[in-house]
Amino acid sequence: MSARHPTAEISLEASLGDGVEVGPFAVVGTGVRVGAGCSIGAHAVLQGPAEIGARCRIGAFASIGSDPQDLKHRGEPTRLVVGEENTFREFVTVNRGTAGGGGVTTIGSRNFFMAYAHVAHDCRVGDDTIFANAATLAGHVTVEDGATVGAYSGVHQFCRVGRHAFIGGYTVVTQDALPFVKTVGNRAGSFGINTIGLERKGFAPEAIEALKRAYRLLRGSKLNIGQAVERIEAELGAFEECRYLAAFIRSSQRGVVK
Repeated sequence: MSARHPTAEISLEASLGDGVEVGPFAVVGTGVRVGAGCSIGAHAVLQGPAEIGARCRIGAFASIGSDPQDLKHRGEPTRLVVGEENTFREFVTVNRGTAGGGGVTTIGSRNFFMAYAHVAHDCRVGDDTIFANAATLAGHVTVEDGATVGAYSGVHQFCRVGRHAFIGGYTVVTQDALPFVKTVGNRAGSFGINTIGLERKGFAPEAIEALKRAYRLLRGSKLNIGQAVERIEAELGAFEECRYLAAFIRSSQRGVVK
C-alpha cells in the first residue's frame, strides 16, 4: 500500500507501487508510473508519460517529467524513463523528450541531483552521477557513468560528458568533456586526470598512471589530436580505460575540451 497525504492530487491514470509515500500538495499526473518504495515530497509535480524506478527520492517542489522547453514541441507524446535509487532534491527539474530528439529523456540509477539541478529534453544520464546545486544540462546532452557536474555549471546542447569526468563549479562546457579528466572554467579547459577521484572509486594505480600518460600525449606533446590518439591506442591499448578514452575522442562530433 502507498501512503498519500490527503492534500495530494493523484491522477486515476497514474500508478503507484507498494510503499510509495506522497507528501502534502504533491501532484502525480496522468501516465506517471512510480516504482515501489519511492518518496515524493511536498508540492512536487510529476507529469507523464513517465516511468520512475523503485526507491527514488523526489524532494519538495521538484518538477519531474514536465514538457520539454523546446519551441518545436507541439504537445506530441514523449517520455521520461528513470531508473532506481535516484535522489532529486528540492526544485530539481527534469523534462521529457521531444519527437525530434528520439522522444525520450533517460536517467539511469543511483544518481544524485542536488537542489535546482536541471536535465533538459532528450538527455541521456547514466548511473552513479552527481549533479551539484544548479548544474544544468541543455537538450540532447549525454552524461556517462560516474561523472560529476559541479555547481552552477552548464553543458551545451549535444555535448557529451565522459565516464568519471569531473566538471568543476561554474564551468561552461561547449565541447565534449573528456572521461576521467578535470574540466574547469568559464571557457572550459582540462586540468589533468582526476587522480584523487579515481583512487576513491577504486581504480587500479596502473590504470591511473596509464591515463596520466595518455593525457600527457594529448596535452604535453607536439602531436595533433589524431596522432595522440593513435599513440594512445598503440602504447596504452592494454588498458580498457585508455581504449575507451581514445574511442571517446574518435567518436566526438563537437570536438573535445583540451
